[in-house]
Amino acid sequence: MSGIAHILRALHDGERALERDLLATAERHRTDHEVHHVAGDLAQWSRHHSARLADTGRHYGLDLDGPKDDPSPGALSALREKAAEALGRRPEAGLLLLHDLCDLHLAASRNSLHWEMLAQAAKATRDERLLDLATDCHPRTLRQMRWTNTLIKELSPQLLTSA
Repeated sequence: MSGIAHILRALHDGERALERDLLATAERHRTDHEVHHVAGDLAQWSRHHSARLADTGRHYGLDLDGPKDDPSPGALSALREKAAEALGRRPEAGLLLLHDLCDLHLAASRNSLHWEMLAQAAKATRDERLLDLATDCHPRTLRQMRWTNTLIKELSPQLLTSA
């Protein structure tokens, strides 16, 4: 497998994982409306990235899975909602949110590094397709990182000094 194929696969896997983690965080912190809605929106960006990567991967002979279908609420949806409401009233919920935000930030950072490597490889090989992909998608990954970083800065002082 070439280096470019390796990075495409790593990015695809990373974007899929970040989407899944953002959706799980949105569900777990459903009572925090900002987190719930913004994390869901940011998950759609990762979903779009993974679809673009799968499409580009075909050009390089890679068979990357496309994005998963939208998760259905399922039978446990009401139970998850009630658990989120109960957890949302407890002080431990804030620490759990900080932990989730740290994990999301690290995952987005890893994806950002991969986007940067892909862009540099695209420049070195003069591959406009890859450069366009990285140029279009990397800014959204940086925005995902800024969101998690901002929330960590806002929440850390109170949560860590009152725990």
